[in-house]
Amino acid sequence: MMSYTIDKNLRARMRDGIELATDVYRPSADGRYPVVLMRLPYNKEQPILLFLSGDILRIAQAGYAVVVQDCRGTFQSDGVFDPYFQEAEDGADAIAWAAAQPWSNGVVGMMGASYYGATQWLAAGENPPALKAIAPFITTDQYYDMWTYQGGAFQLGFVLQWATATFGVGEVTRRVQRGTAGKAEVEAAIQRADEVSAKYWHLPLTDHPQLDDLAPYFSDWLAHPDYDDYWRRAAPRERYDNIHAPALNFGGWYDLFLGGTLTNYQSMKNRVPQKLIIGPWSHGYNGGTYPERSFGTMAHDGAADVTADQIRWFDHWLKQEDNGVANDAPVKLFIMGPDEWREEQDWPLPDTHWRELYLHSNGRGNVDGGELSQTAPLSEPPDSYRCDPSDPVPTVGGASFLPGLFIAANAGPRDQRAVEARPDVVCYTSSALERDTEITGPVKLILYVRSSARDTDFTGKLVDVSPDGRAMILTDGILRARYRESFSAPKLLTPGQVYRLEIDLVATANVFRKGHQIRLEVSSSNFPRFDRNTNSGGIIARETEADFIIAVNEILHDAEHPSHLMLPFIERS
Repeated sequence: MMSYTIDKNLRARMRDGIELATDVYRPSADGRYPVVLMRLPYNKEQPILLFLSGDILRIAQAGYAVVVQDCRGTFQSDGVFDPYFQEAEDGADAIAWAAAQPWSNGVVGMMGASYYGATQWLAAGENPPALKAIAPFITTDQYYDMWTYQGGAFQLGFVLQWATATFGVGEVTRRVQRGTAGKAEVEAAIQRADEVSAKYWHLPLTDHPQLDDLAPYFSDWLAHPDYDDYWRRAAPRERYDNIHAPALNFGGWYDLFLGGTLTNYQSMKNRVPQKLIIGPWSHGYNGGTYPERSFGTMAHDGAADVTADQIRWFDHWLKQEDNGVANDAPVKLFIMGPDEWREEQDWPLPDTHWRELYLHSNGRGNVDGGELSQTAPLSEPPDSYRCDPSDPVPTVGGASFLPGLFIAANAGPRDQRAVEARPDVVCYTSSALERDTEITGPVKLILYVRSSARDTDFTGKLVDVSPDGRAMILTDGILRARYRESFSAPKLLTPGQVYRLEIDLVATANVFRKGHQIRLEVSSSNFPRFDRNTNSGGIIARETEADFIIAVNEILHDAEHPSHLMLPFIERS
């Protein structure tokens, strides 16, 4: 086994003179090696975060200099942390620094998960000449939709957990290291992190004074609820034309950034070589065992051997090895149900059969339950329910990022029966399937709706129902009605008028077994994953309980308004 040398806390100087703390793990033998760079804001000294998306020691032993850097303004690096907006230039400068070191051969790749997947795409958008490949894990194409917001709704669960528990505690830790904070501040930060679940209920959202000092960007994000120039400045998708580094994209079926991972692959695959790998993972948890569902031993990223995939990718693009990467299937998916990995030639799958499953009911879908079928509706009464912001539908599983994420306690495949029993949740269920039925690909929900309010939310959830009644969530989505036409130009509703909504339920890969049923849940909240819509039509982040309006929302399904699920059926002998 190759031995390696660790150099700690080297100082990499950025173009404005700020120095970033940088560690290097490299082979002990003299020589020049290709570099794999990882830039993170979570503390390069934390092993659980350092190895979140790959084994850096195995990569070093494979003949690479692995460079790990604290982002600007975090932990041992200088400067002020400004999420996303600093990472393009700093990333390009870090790449140039790594390429110029005496142990470097001048060729650089990047890797890492979540935010340090963002640092890759942002740096790649600068087109640094030394960057030859990236391997982003569970990250996205922009930091507005499906990061800070989704369907126009604020991702409260993720953002408040991230700002309070991750960066709030992290920033205080940094101040302790620099001698500017003491024990009392540490205890207060830890208490705030422990109490984040209670903070989800606090209104207005703009009133979180404990974050003003430690995470001022929280207020900035709330101040920009639309996709405007603020978000465009830091969106990799706005710089695709300038990206030339091949990308090995990893995603998870229960990851809240899955939509962005798929967008990166689809948008770049005809420009620059891409590979896509998606496992049954949630954000921050790359295992395959959840409280109510196990996907087996092959689901864990170790069994899938993410690190081996990364090494092969870098061997090809950084060492120019002819190791077969160029001939690999570009897509590798974990198919839930049979719980197995499968290679594919593209995403969406080329042989996809798109089919509509129409919503039906007697007008009492939230009481008697409705039906899903391929038969279009004719004349049926709408389903009606009340959306009360003071009593929102609770988040149960799915692509959530709530306290307990590292043990997958609140994410992934969870049984929805308790949620489905609520009067503000309408269920539409197919008949029992006569054969195994595969649904793999993007999932869309088309709803024709009417509301008594000037604004409200609509949610959709795709569920796999077992013969014993278990209702396991596969994927879901939300749309704040004011964003039905554009995330950049919101338009309020006219109460009582019918609107057509298209709700992105992202994607899944699941075989519904014979005897199982396909179910759609429709409602108007999913809290605390998403913030509560006050239904007033006002600026939600500034509103309190005094602004709450109970909306009466209707789902139409008749000949003129054929609400339906658009599902990707895969039919192979």
